[in-house]
Parts: sequence; structure tokens; C-alpha cells
Amino acid sequence: MSRIGNNPITVPEGVTVEIKDNLITAKGKLGELTQEYSDIEIKIEDGTITLSRSSDKKEHRAKHGLYRALIANMIEGVSKGWTKELELVGVGYRASNQGQKLDLAIGFSHNIVLSIAPEVKVETISEKGKNPIVKLTSYDKQLVGQVAAKIRSFRKPEPYKGKGIKFVGEEIRRKAGKSA
Repeated sequence: MSRIGNNPITVPEGVTVEIKDNLITAKGKLGELTQEYSDIEIKIEDGTITLSRSSDKKEHRAKHGLYRALIANMIEGVSKGWTKELELVGVGYRASNQGQKLDLAIGFSHNIVLSIAPEVKVETISEKGKNPIVKLTSYDKQLVGQVAAKIRSFRKPEPYKGKGIKFVGEEIRRKAGKSA
């Protein structure tokens, strides 16, 4: 039994949801997102969305919870938006941005310049005495996560000193070094 799939989704003020064929569209103040679906029945009544499945086959049970989560993320994205923050830990690690170009100095011979999708807003925060932070904001949760993972992949945190690019609030498993 899907516990996630059975939860109803409440549609907040200012968000419109439309269903055509096998496509669900959510429009809000931040943007518009569409999602294809199959094997699931979607009903919109009085500002709540409910999902039901036709049978208890394994693939139908899996899609029930999946599409409920995707639609809930779409609705929250177009109403509030999604944010990911990355922290650059290391001596001399710097981040700056000019529009949609992110410039990272993370210990390589050359800086890494990354062009970021126009749907994602980039902001770099550099305070004296603190690690630089890259803040990514968008209405599309999947895109924000993908861009954040790409940035993190340039220099993953290492377990001895903790140097690298990590998510804010992420705990890094530390190892003891060599003992003389």
C-alpha cells in the first residue's frame, strides 16, 4: 500500500493546475512546470489533488507514490521555489558570478567557469573569515539539484581535512590520519 500516493495535495492560492491527456501543468507566480504521467488517475476537487491507481501491480504502486511526489514538488516550486546552498571549504577557495556564469577557484591551476541554466538564479556570498557560499534558486527542484550536484562534483569533500564543495548542513564522515 502506498502511503505517499494516498496523501492529498493541497493547491495554494495563486497556483493553477490543468490536466490534458497525459500531461499535468502547474502555473504559479514563479513559473510553469509540466509533467507527463501514465497508469495513474488524477482528480482535482476543491483545491486538492488526489491520485489513485487502477491496480495493485508493482509498477502501478511505484508510479502512484512517484507522481504524487513529483506533482507536490511542482506545486511547491511554482508557489515558493527551491533553494540549495553549497559551501566551499578550503584555503583560497573562492566563488564569484557574473550573471549566469559561475567562476570557481578551488585549487586547480585554472578557475572553473560554469554556465548555468537561465531558470536557475545564482548568488555568491563571500564574507571575511567565513567560507564562500553559492546559493542556487529556482522553481524546478530537479534542475536545482542537478546543477548543485554538478558544482559539487568538481571537488567533492575529502574525509581527512574536509576540504571541498559541500552542501550547507551536510555532515562529512571524517577519518583519523596517520599516527606516528
